[in-house]
Amino acid sequence: MTNTKQILHVDENHPLLIEGLEFHGYTNVKAYHTPLEEIKKNLHLYEGLVVRSRFPIDREFLNRATALKFIARLGAGLENIDVEYADSKNIKLFAAPEGNRNAVGEHALGLLLSLMNKLRLGHQSIQNGNWLREEHRGWEIEGKTVGIIGYGNTGKSFSKKLKGFDARIIFHDIQQNLEDNNAKQVPLNILQNEADILSLHIPQTSQTIGMIDSIFIENMKKPFWLINTARGKAVVTKDLVSALESGKILGAGLDVLEHESSSFQSVFKDSNPPFELTYLLKAENVLLSPHVGGWTVESHRKLAQTILKKIVQL
Repeated sequence: MTNTKQILHVDENHPLLIEGLEFHGYTNVKAYHTPLEEIKKNLHLYEGLVVRSRFPIDREFLNRATALKFIARLGAGLENIDVEYADSKNIKLFAAPEGNRNAVGEHALGLLLSLMNKLRLGHQSIQNGNWLREEHRGWEIEGKTVGIIGYGNTGKSFSKKLKGFDARIIFHDIQQNLEDNNAKQVPLNILQNEADILSLHIPQTSQTIGMIDSIFIENMKKPFWLINTARGKAVVTKDLVSALESGKILGAGLDVLEHESSSFQSVFKDSNPPFELTYLLKAENVLLSPHVGGWTVESHRKLAQTILKKIVQL
């Protein structure tokens, strides 16, 4: 095969993606650390672009990429790409939610179990020389109603993991007829009336940004546990803090934060962080992880395999 088809890689991924593309006749150009302004100068050379979340793919970027046939993102969402404009230019878009759905499902469960059983607090207490059993009494998932918002790849993965816990699992999704043997589909108001645990598995869209706000929280009938492994902007952090303070939210396991950088690389971009972020960093009933729900050793390979398959099937 002759290597004539050029693909630009702006984020580093599993080596098998590079190897697989080379086998299928593509030339891979790595620009993992090249500044955006330098990348823009040669965009007209590439028919493929492989990204994660390093920078937004906006109209200016797409207008320079005159030969571009596809953009592949090694992740679940496409919110850093101007999808509508890419579609208008007949640029195919690939994401890989299949590649990290199991990882996200396991991570959501891990957050929930760790939070409800006070595992971090117990560990820290013992490190400080204490052995406080009553103070670290936890809660069980069994008998609770778990509400899932968003029943795509990761929502389904999470519900599958929960099946052995003897919990009742319900979900809400804007698409209909998604019910399966693991969970029952319900209207949003029913979920809000019945859920003891709420887990978010939604993409970032104009409809989901700020979805979990004071009104949503007020409409939850019972105090509840919140798990978010989706996107940070789905939750209004100020309203989350207020609900944690009042006890309406019993605890929050957050793999994503509203205050993350757009590249997901940091949350400490401000030397004077807002009060609500500082609160989350110190709260005993909050468990944080650095946007790694889909970031396992296994998903690293699966994401690359998924994207490779989609590209070579073009």
